[in-house]
Amino acid sequence: MRRQRQHELLIALIQQQDDLELMDTEGPTIDSSARNVTDPAKWLDRNRRVLAKYQSLVSSSITLDALLDSEVTDID
Repeated sequence: MRRQRQHELLIALIQQQDDLELMDTEGPTIDSSARNVTDPAKWLDRNRRVLAKYQSLVSSSITLDALLDSEVTDID
């Protein structure tokens, strides 16, 4: 029950995000002759920021769930 509620809270938080990005699974190319050479540091930094955003959303959903639990136990 608790996990389901946390999942629903997380989905609600994700839906509120306007600019939620997905992780870039395509790694940077090291071949300097390639046309679209991606800087590996920029690629890592971007994915790190995206992951931190998702971790923040998960933490928020857990916190909201705990607050809901505390209100229910305070009422009882």
